[in-house]
Order: sequence, then structure tokens, then C-alpha cells
Amino acid sequence: MKVAIVHYWLLSMRGGEKVLEALSEIYPDADIFTLVYDPDAIKGRLKNHKITTSFLQKIPGSKKHYQMLLPLMPLALESMDLTGYDLIISSESGPAKGIIPKPDALHVCYCHSPMRYIWDHYFFYHASAGFMKRLFMPVIASWLRQWDVSTSARVDCFVANSRHIANRVQRYYRRDAVVIHPPVAVDEFAICDTVDDFYLCAGQLVGYKRVDLAVEAFTKMNKKLVVIGTGEEMASLKSKAGPTITFLDHQPFASLKSHMARCKALIFPGEEDFGIVPVEVMASGRPVLAYGRGGAMDTVIEGVSGMLFAEQSVEALIDCVERFEQTEERFIPSRIRAHSLRFSKQAFKEKISQLIGKEFERRNAQYAVDMIAPVPGTTEARGRSAGLVLALKPPAQAGTNAMRPR
Repeated sequence: MKVAIVHYWLLSMRGGEKVLEALSEIYPDADIFTLVYDPDAIKGRLKNHKITTSFLQKIPGSKKHYQMLLPLMPLALESMDLTGYDLIISSESGPAKGIIPKPDALHVCYCHSPMRYIWDHYFFYHASAGFMKRLFMPVIASWLRQWDVSTSARVDCFVANSRHIANRVQRYYRRDAVVIHPPVAVDEFAICDTVDDFYLCAGQLVGYKRVDLAVEAFTKMNKKLVVIGTGEEMASLKSKAGPTITFLDHQPFASLKSHMARCKALIFPGEEDFGIVPVEVMASGRPVLAYGRGGAMDTVIEGVSGMLFAEQSVEALIDCVERFEQTEERFIPSRIRAHSLRFSKQAFKEKISQLIGKEFERRNAQYAVDMIAPVPGTTEARGRSAGLVLALKPPAQAGTNAMRPR
């Protein structure tokens, strides 16, 4: 069975690339297709795969300014020749599912999110764009939405990384999606015996993550908050911060792990598709105080792994912190870490493998029914099903028995 994995772009090693890496472990002989690729930014086993790029790779500056090439991405995807592949897994956040599979191929789309910049975050991006972008965005976005919806018909099975994304897949594509949470490297984190007197906020400092709420709330409460990350909001956040707020730029992994394990709790005020950082903090045995929307609804269990606040406001966050400090002893580090293990890479690989195996079985069963049904207008059957089903059955994959679709 020839396998292709289509990833939107390969320019960093973030959450989407960690999913791609796990998929490449399930299918070590798979070929990878991507719009734009920067070999210097990619690490690990992904480099062992054959990586094919689109014609966008040849455009000067495409690695740095790939967002500007969005109008060309549908053409680039549809120009990729995947006719030789039996299984295609598209990794969708930017466009990826828009490839053209052969008629009898199985196309599974792992959806991190429908394209935010043309759907639910469109007005946020439009408001922050320059004059020329704002001028052309409505026309381009309208056309891209039509293309995005039409290409959802090329997918046999949607997989969403959270219930939040499954709801968006249903809203925009009118398709059901199986929820399989992305892999988190929980084994790389550990519980610390010491908990220090500070809260933590970590991640990109961009507007939609609402770090401003945390900075304003902890300044008002006169409590210690450590902010780890870089981004366009840094100057604005520093202007709002009081003396109890400490800003750290991008930190080495060892320093980040230490802060996660020693903080009183993680403050997570944004609405994320899933949210890797909260699970990493839980794997360190610490609770998460999160806005009760998005992926946090899948990972934060009230009173067990953290607490939720109902609205994105300074007052709601302050109330959540005060409620947490009144019941802090209820949160048991070992119990929080045990909860985080549900999101391990091993769990992800097993669920994906089982799902793809079931999809092949379902297709085989349907094909068998079609083959023994009478040809319209006659009493003759199309053929005997047993041999045909056997011929369509995917061969066992490389790796352990646990990783083979059943």
C-alpha cells in the first residue's frame, strides 16, 4: 500500500509538525507532500522521508512570505500528482485537503482547524491588515471559501483534533468528524517537589491568545505572573504590566519545563483549537486555569486538572484565580499527570491506526455489497465479493502489531 501524507507547509516544528511526525512513525515508508519546505527548520525523522514540494517552492522568498501566496495555494495543491497512492492523509490547517486523489484511494483529513483566516478569524485578520490587503481580502476570501467547501467532498473521513474543531468542520463543511486529540510529548515532563509563588503564561504573544487579560488581572491583584514567549504584542503587554509581571523571551526547553513544573498554575485565557501547552503543564503535575471555550473543554476537567472561567474578561479571570486559591489543596499532582497521559503520542498513533483500519474495512464491505448486487435491468450479479475484498485489503504496515490497522 502506497501512502502519501500531505502537510500544508514545512517551515517549523510546532504542533502540526508533531502530528506529521507521529503519522510518519505509523507509516515509515510514506511520501510527504507540502507546499513549501525549509530543510533547515525541520528536525528528526521527517527528513528520512521523500519530501515533494509544489511550484511555490521556486518562488523567491516563499519560505518567509508564504502567507502572501495563499491565492496560489489551491492551484499548487491540485497540481500535485497523487495518482499512485492508495492512502492519502492530509494534515489541514492551511489548505492541504484540496489535493486530487484517485477514485479508489482512501483520503483521511486530520483537521487541526479549517483555515482561520477565511472563516471564524477572518474579521480579526482583516482589521489588522494593511490597506492593500484589506482591499483585496474580501474577494480572495470569498473565492477561497467556495474552494474550501467544495474540496471537502474529496475527503472520505474527517478527523478533528478536538470537539471544538469537529463543530467547526460540521459548521463549514457539513461533515461529521471523529475526534482524535493530537500527540503531546507527555513523557518529556515530570512532577517537581517544589512549587514556587508564581503563575505562568506561555506561548506566542499574539492578540487572539489574550495574554493581555492575564497581565492586567495579575497587575490588579498584585500577584506574580511569569510570561514566557515572544510576539507582536510584547511592547503593548509591557506597557500594561505592573511590577509583579516578569517577561521572559523564548526559553530553552529545560527552562520552560522547570517553569511549568514549579508554577502554581498555568493561565490560559485564549480560545485555542486544542492547546498543547496546557497538556504539557498537566504532565508536569500542575493545574490549568483556562477560558472555557475551544480545546480547553477537552483537556481541563473542572476540579481535577484545573478550572474554567466563563468569559474573556479581567474580572472573570480574577474570580477564577481566587476560587482556585481557596481550593488549591484539591489539585493532586499525580492525578493531574495521570489525566495528561490520555494525550500521549502512543495513544494518538493507536487511535489513528485503528480508525484507518476501520475505514478500509468499511470500504471493502461496501465494495463487496456493490459487487454482488444485480446490474440494473438484469438478474446478473457484478461479481463474487470474496476475491475482490481480499484484493482491496491493505497490507500490514511496518512496525509493531499495535500499529497495524485491524
